[in-house]
Amino acid sequence: MYRIDMGIDLGTSKVCIYMRDKGIVINQPSVLAYERKEKKIIAVGYKAKKMLGKTTEAIVVEKPMQHGVISEYAIAERMIKAFIKNALRKRRLLGRPNVCVTVPQGITEVERRAVEDAIVKTGAKEIFLLESPIASALGTGVDIMETTGHMIVDIGGGTTEIAIISAGDIAYGISLKIGGDDFTDALARFVRRKYNIELGELSAEDAKVEIAGVYPRTVDSSYEIKGKSQINGLPVRLDLGANETVEAFDDLVNQIIDGIMKVLDQAETELIADVGKEGILLSGGGSLIYGMDKVITARTGIKVSIADEPDSVVAAGAGMAGEYIMVQDEENKK
Repeated sequence: MYRIDMGIDLGTSKVCIYMRDKGIVINQPSVLAYERKEKKIIAVGYKAKKMLGKTTEAIVVEKPMQHGVISEYAIAERMIKAFIKNALRKRRLLGRPNVCVTVPQGITEVERRAVEDAIVKTGAKEIFLLESPIASALGTGVDIMETTGHMIVDIGGGTTEIAIISAGDIAYGISLKIGGDDFTDALARFVRRKYNIELGELSAEDAKVEIAGVYPRTVDSSYEIKGKSQINGLPVRLDLGANETVEAFDDLVNQIIDGIMKVLDQAETELIADVGKEGILLSGGGSLIYGMDKVITARTGIKVSIADEPDSVVAAGAGMAGEYIMVQDEENKK
């Protein structure tokens, strides 16, 4: 079996790192802050994210990942190197690490090479790329080598990965370029349109986490949001109701449901029967938006469960992928 020392979920909104015999050691925003002139790194992860929209021209805050792939190579390389350095402080390794990195389905060879090159420059020994739905299934303990069909819906920060996995491979799948960040943007647009209040990115994300939902609650609740009036430019506060946010996400939910239906429509009858029996497994930070499981069940009639620790399960699966990679390598040699 291949020894994987480090599993990395290199996501649009977060970088999550799993270390062998240690578990999750890094789960931080994919954000880097540096001095514009000297290019010196000031902060990475949560510290950098808190600086979004609050810095002077002398400081640049960047998010170098878009839709699950590297969009700003030089910045991504520095960010990844900083995270791996922090991870290695928590568990020392003898020699250079073997690293498994997750990627969206269907990315181009150029995009794959960019990920590999960035990881190589951190000092990794061997690098393996693994599609996110496979990693998600492995991280939740699904026996992906059996011939039973398992449906995974992984809602990350910038992509939603939908796949039916059977016999160690993705039988049918699709990658949508929408994710949790799009839900944050949609909520900000909704508040701006309905109340003439401008929300900053961090405020909109807080509201999404604290109160927003894609399915009505039995008992409504509210959350105080703080923003800027578009009418007079002054600070303003508003109690935002949980159930009123549902309409903000209609289009995004429809796209996810359409993606699920498309994959189901392509699949063989026996695999569909398996999915009907086993249900759909949700993972990724987007699965934690209130009612995501409920709305998918309501629209498809299929039971839905949410993975334990859904925002770190992909990295965990990458870290546990040694046996799977060995089997795939042997198959490729035949």
